[in-house]
Amino acid sequence: MPQNDKRNAKRRTRAERRAEEEARLKEQAAQAEHERKQQTLIGAIVVLVVVALVAVIGVTVYRNTHPSSTSTSSGSASPTSVAAAKKAMNAVKTKPSKANSTGGFLFSKNGYNKTISDAPTIALYMDPICPGCGSMHRQIDSTLASMFDAGQVNLEFHLMTSRDASSSDNYSSRAANAAVYIVEHDDNPEHLLKYIENIYDEDFQPDEADSYVPVSNKKLQEQAEKAGVSTAVASKAFSNTYTAWLKASDTYTSMRPELENVSGNYAGYMTTPTVTINGTYLDLVKVGQYNMSIKDAILTSIGLKESQVGKSGVMPSIGSGKPKAIDTGK
Repeated sequence: MPQNDKRNAKRRTRAERRAEEEARLKEQAAQAEHERKQQTLIGAIVVLVVVALVAVIGVTVYRNTHPSSTSTSSGSASPTSVAAAKKAMNAVKTKPSKANSTGGFLFSKNGYNKTISDAPTIALYMDPICPGCGSMHRQIDSTLASMFDAGQVNLEFHLMTSRDASSSDNYSSRAANAAVYIVEHDDNPEHLLKYIENIYDEDFQPDEADSYVPVSNKKLQEQAEKAGVSTAVASKAFSNTYTAWLKASDTYTSMRPELENVSGNYAGYMTTPTVTINGTYLDLVKVGQYNMSIKDAILTSIGLKESQVGKSGVMPSIGSGKPKAIDTGK
């Protein structure tokens, strides 16, 4: 082959290789973009499914505590108004002394029923076996703990037990009773916060219904002790001391109109989990529609950047005022 022809052949070969390489890189970039869009879509769908699951779970809570009849299974009259339900809850003979008038446990780093005046109050309504509650707590508990430690928030926990029928051994009542007992006999609210985080841990929280595997009091006690609760207190936390009060609290809580869903298929029903910020309902349906995490929605609502979480002296901008809109931050 003449020398010129050889050089031309080499040039064509290099040009072809460059063209093939460019084509390959373009194909990889296109595939990466496709996968990115696909993952974004999947993420949005997952968020919406979780929100839908939360709604279904919550409706069961509402219906379990609102029988169509005005009589309970024991034959006693069931409260027919919010005021009557609240009165019945506060009239229960054995009730926790640290609970507030709405059945919640309010606390800050300063202790139970001691608030930080310029900090917002985040209230959480939860059932120990509720999958949606577990999903929410696994998103937010470490952030709540950091803000609690830094004195950036007040917290208010409401324990619900309406999903006892989802286990074979009244798991919700046993786990919730323990939480109330811890509040009453352990003055450090950090221990309650950690106990709640522990029972919602993905490796601990049990499945429901046919998938439920019994959880012993001993295993729950271990979670309390891991949270810093003394053995002396944790060993006595499973006597179901507060069951009657918890059931009465369920009834009252699920009847409160300010806790009802304001949008979605279950508008008008109280669902778990429920979140309020300074008493204002956080619409978890919209959180899903905006493709946000619950953590980001809470931080936006209270006016605190993620980089500011846990920084003492840096306070959420809303103080005790109205939460910011989650879509605009205003």
